[in-house]
Amino acid sequence: MTSDPPAAGARPDRAARHARGAVSALFLTNGALYANVVPRLPEIKEALGLSDTLYGASIAAMPVGALISGLAAASLIRRVGSGRLAAIGSVLLAVAMLGIGLAPLPILFALALFTAGLLDSVTDVAQNAHGLRVQRRYGRSIINGFHALWSLGAVVGGLMSAGAIALDLPLGVHLAITGVIFALTAVVASRFALPGPEEESGATDAPRPSAAAGRLTPRVAFIMAGLAVIAIAGTIVEEVGSSWATLYMRESLDAAAVLAPMGFIALIGSQFVGRLVGDRLVDRFGQRMVAVAGGLLVALGMGSALAVPTIPGTLIGFAAAGFGVATLVPAAMHAADELPGLRPGSGLTVVTWLMRLGFLISPLVIGAISDATELRVSLLIVPVSGVLVVLLSGFLERRRG
Repeated sequence: MTSDPPAAGARPDRAARHARGAVSALFLTNGALYANVVPRLPEIKEALGLSDTLYGASIAAMPVGALISGLAAASLIRRVGSGRLAAIGSVLLAVAMLGIGLAPLPILFALALFTAGLLDSVTDVAQNAHGLRVQRRYGRSIINGFHALWSLGAVVGGLMSAGAIALDLPLGVHLAITGVIFALTAVVASRFALPGPEEESGATDAPRPSAAAGRLTPRVAFIMAGLAVIAIAGTIVEEVGSSWATLYMRESLDAAAVLAPMGFIALIGSQFVGRLVGDRLVDRFGQRMVAVAGGLLVALGMGSALAVPTIPGTLIGFAAAGFGVATLVPAAMHAADELPGLRPGSGLTVVTWLMRLGFLISPLVIGAISDATELRVSLLIVPVSGVLVVLLSGFLERRRG
């Protein structure tokens, strides 16, 4: 038997508060693990002698892995439990990140990224499913706060990596240390996850009527597609920050090796700030208005930075893009998880799986355009994504009463 969500202003119980801390730790861990690799990707690219096209194809191996495993997430969540599954996936991801850093051949580099994608897709859905379960216990929006912790973890991971570069720490030693730290964090967090079975999707913890359970109507499928495109636009901006910002700063703008990671850190840092205030903005103005404002900020901020390429302007552009997409992925995930008539985790799993198409397509497109022209031209995909969000914002809900 499940309980109703608390009334507005009611204090959540102790188990819910502990679970919120556990989910926060899991999101932070997930953000920090790959972010420790990101600033060292140019170093790996140079050591393996990869062209921009081959580099982009290698990066695309991660979303390929994610697409293969992604649709299994809902079934695994129902069998293992979202909290436990997220912790197990985080530990295995720490091992995969070490493999990315130590790969001696291009094919092994791509294989390590592929493995990381297999693990990350399931881990991502599991931690979001558990976060949304905790949010229903709270009876108000807290999902953006979890994603803020992911962004904070990415900032922490990026700074840790920049520090390792400054100290000339070998890549294997660096990733082994960070892997142990964050794997232990995930193990401890799993002890405080919510117990019991997963609840049905919807606005409350009460199960949906069984007559519609498991059915995907044309209307729900259409909404899923719209939400997925919004999420893809947000992930394209994140992907550019993760895989191309450091390279762009270093190769196109001649930034120093220590300064080059600041493009990625600027994007993720401002995304963290946007997610910190995101829950209050969403509760006040609604997901739709927040998305429109964010899309415009992405288009104008990054568009201006690419039109006039300077290091300070580019850092501002990446920061504007990060703030603009701060709430997009949480908004799409929340809306997907609220779709009626679906089994636990199904809407979230499908939209997350479709979202990862952005991670697959964008590095291939950016790498090919970059080799044919220059990297600055290929990064126009960022302001285009901002415009796309504005056009599709109608799939998100207005302000709730």
